[in-house]
Amino acid sequence: MISFTACMDNLPESLALEILSRLDDSETVACCRMASKTFNSVFPGLQFINLQWRLKWYLESRSSVSSSSSSSRFIPSLKRVFLNLVSNLSALESVRIGVENPPLDVMNVDVEDDGDDLHITDEGFVKEWLPRVSGALKLLSLSDFWVQSSQNLIELELKNAWLAVQNMNAMPMLTSLTLELIRLDDKNLTELNTCFPNLQVLNLIDVRGLKMPMIHLLNLKTCHWTVTDSPSYICIIAPNLLTLRLECRSPAALYIEAPLCYNLHLALDHLNAFAVKRFQKLKNVQLECSNIRSLIRKFHRLETVETLTLDIRAGGNSKFNLEVLFCTFPSITSLCFKPRVWSEFEVWCGDIGLKGVKRFCGYLSVIDPLTTFTLVDCMLEECFNCVEISLLIHRGVPSNVSKHFITKCMAQWPDLKWGWGIWEEGREDSWIPEEQLPKTLVEEGSDSI
Repeated sequence: MISFTACMDNLPESLALEILSRLDDSETVACCRMASKTFNSVFPGLQFINLQWRLKWYLESRSSVSSSSSSSRFIPSLKRVFLNLVSNLSALESVRIGVENPPLDVMNVDVEDDGDDLHITDEGFVKEWLPRVSGALKLLSLSDFWVQSSQNLIELELKNAWLAVQNMNAMPMLTSLTLELIRLDDKNLTELNTCFPNLQVLNLIDVRGLKMPMIHLLNLKTCHWTVTDSPSYICIIAPNLLTLRLECRSPAALYIEAPLCYNLHLALDHLNAFAVKRFQKLKNVQLECSNIRSLIRKFHRLETVETLTLDIRAGGNSKFNLEVLFCTFPSITSLCFKPRVWSEFEVWCGDIGLKGVKRFCGYLSVIDPLTTFTLVDCMLEECFNCVEISLLIHRGVPSNVSKHFITKCMAQWPDLKWGWGIWEEGREDSWIPEEQLPKTLVEEGSDSI
């Protein structure tokens, strides 16, 4: 009679690999490798690791360490087993590694464990294996052992993964979380709200898969959220939030409840519905939208705002008047027009209504010898309280044109504090130090360009 093992050993390798690929976890795979030479020989072609360390193994390993008996059974460490698997698998696409959720009695009693054998998010351990597999990796799931790591974890950063956090233990000490290029659904985001009750800094950069996401964190102070998809509804409830930067495409509705917010940066294509619980201390606002007029009109009158920056997304509808702007933000003292807003601003020369503005910044795409200077003249006539003006000239403008323009402006209004810089799409703005401006530009101004 042919034995079962002999039958398994005679399987075609392709079929044996297919069988291993359909198994749920690495423990079962290991059993099959021990039972069959064929399974063991095709094992290197496997594309997944799912290693979930059992609590009893952890308890037995602690007992063997504390016991002086030579008969104590040797229990290999999770890290050693995992690294051995990684070294034998060359085309990993999925990695799941975690520790079985311990019961409450272990969580509450055995918290003095200072070991790190189950601390799988340890930086040194991750650097040891992740670079080997990152090339083909499509799914990454890490679940640390709370007793050894989570209780003291303060800052966590995860990138390039599909994140699942079901049954995650709370991390009360975590204050900073960054998720970048992560696949996350609404349910898992809700779980994060529960697991990180003391989170103060949250960065969600290019997080996909969200449809109706909600952030509800009572201690959050800083949030940078880049939404790649177009969710139907975005909700942010953070009573202690001070700085919010939200970048997204076209959410159908947006709700913000952050009464203490001091800095607000909204960048989106368009917004159908916008509701906000009153901003009590909002000072600095930056708005970027395809239809800037529509976005401004969705705000209630905000008398606390002092600094306002406006930009229009490429291809957007930029038509709006400054009456709408100053009805919404009547107390601004500092105003900045990014390139596309300035381009439209050149058409508005007339009753500008910038009388309360003391500092103005504009981004110039081109310099027309007559039109641009006339615009500056018109603006300063209306903005008679202005004491500081900063103009950034596009890098593509010929240097001789820029220099002559600077010469004429500084000669015409010598009492103003001028700032000059250079801008270009995709590069950081650069400012020209005052000492680098040739004295002739200041002292020998010409009436013609």
